[in-house]
Amino acid sequence: MKTTKKRKKSDLGQPWSAQLKLALFHVFGKEDGDRLHNLYALAFPAGYTALFHADTAIDDVLLLEQAVVTNGLILSLYKPKGAAANEFRFKVFHPHSRLPLSDVLPILEDMGLRVIDEVPHAISPAYDDLDLVMIHDFGLTSRSASKISIADIKVNFEEVFSKIWHGEMESDGLNSLVINAGLSWRQIVILRTYARYLKQIKAPFSLEYMEQALRNNPAITAKIVRLFETHFDPASGTSSNAHANRLKKEIKRQLERVASADEDRILRRFLNGVEATLRTNCYQTADDGGPKSYLSIKLDSSQIDDLPLPRPLREIFVYAPRFEAIHLRGGMVARGGLRWSDRPEDFRTEVLGLVKAQMVKNAVIVPLGSKGGFVLKRPPASGGREALLEEGIACYKMFMSGMLDITDNYRGNKVEVRKDVVRRDGDDPYLVVAADKGTATFSDIANGVSAQYGHWLGDAYASGGSVGYDHKKMGITARGAWESVKRHFREIGKDIQSEDFTAVGVGDMSGDVFGNGMLLSKHIQLLGAFNHLHIFVDPNPDPAKSFAERKRVFNLPRSTWADYRPSLISKGGGVFDRGAKTVTLSPEIKKRFGVNKTQVTPNELIQILLKAEAELLWFGGIGTYIKATSESHMNAGDRANDAIRINAPELNCQVIGEGANLGTTQLGRIEFAKAGGRLNTDSVDNSAGVDCSDHEVNIKILLDAVVAKKKLTLAQRNKLLETMTDEVSDLVLRDNYLQTQSMTIVKAQDESLLDIQARFIRSLERSGRLDREVEFLPNDEALSDMERNNQGLTRPEIAIVMPYAKLWMYDEILASDLPDAKELKQDLVDYFPTPLRKKYRSEIDKHRLRREIIATVITNSMINRVGGTFVTNLMEKSGSSPIDIARAYIAVRDAFSLESIWADIEGLDNVVSADTQVTLLLDVNQLIERATLWLLRHSAQPINIGKSVQEFKSGIRELSDSIEKITPKAVRERVDYRVNRYERAGIPKALAKRAAYLLLLVSALDIIRTSNACKMSRRETAKLYFRVGEEFGLGWLRYCAEKLPTNNHWQKLAAGAMIEELYSHQRGITLRIVKSAESKGDLLESWKKANNSFVNQNSQMLAELKMTELVDLSMLAVASRNLSTIAGS
Repeated sequence: MKTTKKRKKSDLGQPWSAQLKLALFHVFGKEDGDRLHNLYALAFPAGYTALFHADTAIDDVLLLEQAVVTNGLILSLYKPKGAAANEFRFKVFHPHSRLPLSDVLPILEDMGLRVIDEVPHAISPAYDDLDLVMIHDFGLTSRSASKISIADIKVNFEEVFSKIWHGEMESDGLNSLVINAGLSWRQIVILRTYARYLKQIKAPFSLEYMEQALRNNPAITAKIVRLFETHFDPASGTSSNAHANRLKKEIKRQLERVASADEDRILRRFLNGVEATLRTNCYQTADDGGPKSYLSIKLDSSQIDDLPLPRPLREIFVYAPRFEAIHLRGGMVARGGLRWSDRPEDFRTEVLGLVKAQMVKNAVIVPLGSKGGFVLKRPPASGGREALLEEGIACYKMFMSGMLDITDNYRGNKVEVRKDVVRRDGDDPYLVVAADKGTATFSDIANGVSAQYGHWLGDAYASGGSVGYDHKKMGITARGAWESVKRHFREIGKDIQSEDFTAVGVGDMSGDVFGNGMLLSKHIQLLGAFNHLHIFVDPNPDPAKSFAERKRVFNLPRSTWADYRPSLISKGGGVFDRGAKTVTLSPEIKKRFGVNKTQVTPNELIQILLKAEAELLWFGGIGTYIKATSESHMNAGDRANDAIRINAPELNCQVIGEGANLGTTQLGRIEFAKAGGRLNTDSVDNSAGVDCSDHEVNIKILLDAVVAKKKLTLAQRNKLLETMTDEVSDLVLRDNYLQTQSMTIVKAQDESLLDIQARFIRSLERSGRLDREVEFLPNDEALSDMERNNQGLTRPEIAIVMPYAKLWMYDEILASDLPDAKELKQDLVDYFPTPLRKKYRSEIDKHRLRREIIATVITNSMINRVGGTFVTNLMEKSGSSPIDIARAYIAVRDAFSLESIWADIEGLDNVVSADTQVTLLLDVNQLIERATLWLLRHSAQPINIGKSVQEFKSGIRELSDSIEKITPKAVRERVDYRVNRYERAGIPKALAKRAAYLLLLVSALDIIRTSNACKMSRRETAKLYFRVGEEFGLGWLRYCAEKLPTNNHWQKLAAGAMIEELYSHQRGITLRIVKSAESKGDLLESWKKANNSFVNQNSQMLAELKMTELVDLSMLAVASRNLSTIAGS
């Protein structure tokens, strides 16, 4: 700033103080000049007055006054006369104290400068409350030796330094771009955001190397920033696309001239990042009118080069000097927890691993999987835990804000775009979060941020808050996992709700999952458990006493194993400190765990527990404790537990329950399962938590619409939510029950399904939906070995394939018009608790996520009942689309009233063996497959669900009620053999009969369609149909077809086609007999007399076949051709 006026030469001979006074008078006038002179006449030290003329001091006085008024840093970049082209000086004004040079010099060096000298001046103005303002005058040169125009960089330079000093900007090599490329501080932050994101996605370059590449190519770097601005600055206008295209072409042309291959790759990664960005909050303002202190970008993950697999659908990266955060999601409607990560170097890798599991876990609920995490970069140096928590909450709230800034909102039924957000994608209003590691108590905080933003989901944004379903109070996650545990034991013949069993565990009674889990049966004999503080050992526990004590400790606030009363621990047991040097083992502990050593370390004792011969190993705490033999500890990704982790073959438990995440690696699970151990995966076992949260969100969406119509007050809504807690639990646990039952049904078919599963896995892989290596599924060579050895997939592998089937089917259904079918309205209604179904039926029909809920319910109904490969199997057999198959399945489900027989079979838990229940369920599935295939073959497309149910339901009921009376004696005798076998297995007689006769009810659709075509009663049609089957040996031929070798896919298709053909002939012959009848007598006998040659030829052929030791496909083909002739086909 030039402030001096031209004065007389005689003035210059006066003392410096007098010259200052005259200069002040000339610039400020007498009154202000006097005031300033009184303050600064004696303020300047000799060193200053020797270097600077009084006229120069006028500029400094102005800056000194600013420093006094603001009580803060004031900066001045200037170029002295005679300085070289790349030299300049920089004054820093700071009240009260000197600046530590060790704090300043790195900032200047990061800005691309060399500090040649520093001249300090201690200015002492005559203020009562201020006796020192320091001027640090730095001599600087640019590292590049290039000419510097002060006018071009002054504002940006001073702003960058100020932002860094005040903690609003980080100091690194990117800041040199203020000189090299003329960038502003905000433009540099944009680049830094992408640099930090690239680091998190494992770009093969260090941050320093990326900074160097940008510095070395300032023109390209500046254009990449301008491309970002062109895309997202609301002021860019409607011509921004054309301008952006021109910029991209220019950038790519210039990239061709970049000599360094690495620099070319780095610059292209930044360009790719900008091009993959869909939205940003960069141009939104904070409450003070300035830019927000954090910058968020939303990216299309499919467009990011070399992104680690698996790729999410979208991700939001939030950058700030105080924290960094990532949110990954697998679909437009997705949910999952946000964690406070302690992995600053690779928190995205941590979150990616979690979202992979979450995607599989969420297959049972409406939203797909999502996960997020944030890391603190500047944890407070003092203040202890409270200060750390305060900073964590502050950064968590900014993380929430960073996401909501760029998430659409609903205003009524209209989607509203956030202010100053330019979108390069479509509407995207669905964003929900959940608690996770480190954020368990943050739901109300998140909902507070949601309320500030007026987010349409309100307090459904973060489930489990103070007005929501308390997962720990409900014990829902543990109870869901316990469904898996009960099933595992039920399938080996033990009812753990009525029989004592031994267990060891990871966790303590204060924990949600461990604590609730260890209270779910009064027959638990907990031999030992450990957390991060203690090791609990009870070698001979009394189930009743230990249950009561565990309950007491669970109810204590913030309890530990140290709160467990020693008097209630069996002889020789105790609670041991993990920090102890050694632990002395009692004779009782040594005997219980088969240990010879008396002295062990705490880590050795933990390994003893993990290897213990206990019936259950219950994971309820954080950590990965089991790996495969083939894996290193690094593969487990949990360095903290490397010292205690064991290999799967070292396990001696029968069942693993994964109430917590990542208790074992996937390969560890597979190895344990192959050795005979029983387990699923964490994503299956502990899915009840997310399921409960999803129900809460969808119920709140429904009820908030009711509140908005003033049909319900908020207080009434909250009370209603509370009253439905138990039923919400039941709905959630039902999902756990059915999903694990489905896995059991698939596992029961084992190697017979392997070929179909392999084909399904390959189809998912071809479509880019699955990466076998990422999911640890067998490659083609391994699958071939398994097929040769008659092995099927393990339960942990099934637990991966099945959710992928659900995710695929969900997408297919959602993309179709099936969710709009009126016949599925009841499926939508039944998703909600009973108090809502009738009273708010109209609001349910208008639910914002109506289509998504229906797609989820139908997907679960299909896959849980008939398995993950049912649809693709029928696609290959029929050539039908997934949606046609879904329509046919629903029609079969409802026409045959299958819900009731499923309920009867499931009611036999712990009454009959699990194997017997599986046999019955497979009987039902055989009916479903054949009936579904029949509808696909014989119905107009697309199948009308309502008309199909109307056509067949009453007839099926009639035939079912009279099936015993209308079947020939020989048929009844064969079926009764099955009935007797079922009864001997403990199945009630009515259900035994119903299940056994399902084999005949497969023909109900043929019978009903024939009856309608011939205008003959269903009973009479059925009698004739079954007699035709006996007369022409069709049942026996189908039995032979079922026994054909099916060593490969084509043999299976051929056998299935033959069975279908034979059913078709039975219908065709029946129809021909009825249509050719001339009298009302015995139609079959009359037809036989009239067609004696056909009958004799068929009888002779059957006799010859029955004398053959093995009936092969060629023989059956000849028989089928003969029957086709008889049917008149």
